[in-house]
Amino acid sequence: MDVFVLSKMLMQDSHKNVFGDDLTPCCFSPKTGFYRDGYCKVGEEDHGVHAVCVELTDAFLQFSLSRGNDLMTPRPEMGFPGLKAGDKWCLCASRWQEAFEVGAAPKVFLASTHEKALEVCSLEDLKSCAADLM
Repeated sequence: MDVFVLSKMLMQDSHKNVFGDDLTPCCFSPKTGFYRDGYCKVGEEDHGVHAVCVELTDAFLQFSLSRGNDLMTPRPEMGFPGLKAGDKWCLCASRWQEAFEVGAAPKVFLASTHEKALEVCSLEDLKSCAADLM
């Protein structure tokens, strides 16, 4: 294997969280993430930047529905189980920020939130909703 291919593979596997540490898993049941691997990894294909690991609330699910994104209804044909309050999920950074601005943002797991979220959300805003800061 040539050095360029190897370095590209290693770069793809090294995803960092908002603190610059290795990204930790968000959730395996239901399996979340743009790549459905349990992580909020962001790659070139993920135009929505599904970077923010959250614990869903009824308020956020209703907010998302009001914005045209029904996360509650199962869609078996797409392998989507439908979500409920208490589920952990990787949200689009822009949707989380939009919810934050109207007081509907769910709690965030910073260790599992990809650093790309910082292109849309401030670390201060994310920290104010952190579920994993002591």
